[in-house]
Amino acid sequence: MSETFTYSAHLGYLFTDKPFRDRILAARKHGFAAVEHPAPYGIAPAATLAEWLKEGGTTYTQFGLHSGDAGRGEKGLAIFPERKDEFRRSVADGLDYAEAIGVTMVHAMAGVLPAARRSQVHWDCYIENLALAAREASKRGITILVEAMSAGAVPDYYIETPDRAAEAIAETGQSNIRLLFDVFHTVNSGLDLDGQIRRHAPLIAHVHIADFPGRHEPGSGTLDFARIGRTLAETGYKGVLGCEYVPAGQTEDGLDWLKAAA
Repeated sequence: MSETFTYSAHLGYLFTDKPFRDRILAARKHGFAAVEHPAPYGIAPAATLAEWLKEGGTTYTQFGLHSGDAGRGEKGLAIFPERKDEFRRSVADGLDYAEAIGVTMVHAMAGVLPAARRSQVHWDCYIENLALAAREASKRGITILVEAMSAGAVPDYYIETPDRAAEAIAETGQSNIRLLFDVFHTVNSGLDLDGQIRRHAPLIAHVHIADFPGRHEPGSGTLDFARIGRTLAETGYKGVLGCEYVPAGQTEDGLDWLKAAA
């Protein structure tokens, strides 16, 4: 990257050969200023994770509300009317956990549903749930994130493009809902990366990076990360870059890009 950014290690992808506490320590040792993981609840109680973060001298960037049964391919609850109560409990649990570990951004995943089964009811439920989550989050100074996920990587995910995510955010009417912009998913959807960053810059609160194709570390594929960095800087992005990539080998062996960016 051509600009100076803070990098967050996604511990669901990086340093996964280690216990979670050791992943935090390894991330800091190798130059990451922050860490993230979408589902910390089952890893450790919030008080324990807060101690690990303090020990590692790092911060936790963002995580997700409870998103259903990952073993069944579930990725979010927000679009399902029959699961409203479950979603609302997830909001309370997520915000409590976020406060305990000092997180100010929480991702509300939409859910997976084939297009043929979708109706206006799902959209209306999604907007209602996002708005509710945002109102509760605003009481604690927390931002709700919405992310688009490409069909090629996450088939049937309800929010596939940044445009659709931005549409949902606008319809809620809530100012503390922002965009988690994923570089890989954007390119994987066949969209112009530079144009999408510039189009949605005012909404972007967090960025995920991975190269394309392959979703490996920067420098392993075809993306011009120097240009991506310039575009983000030119459009005023001052947040963290979350490294949500699949290491081509051992995490430590693929960090030359990070050393060069330091």
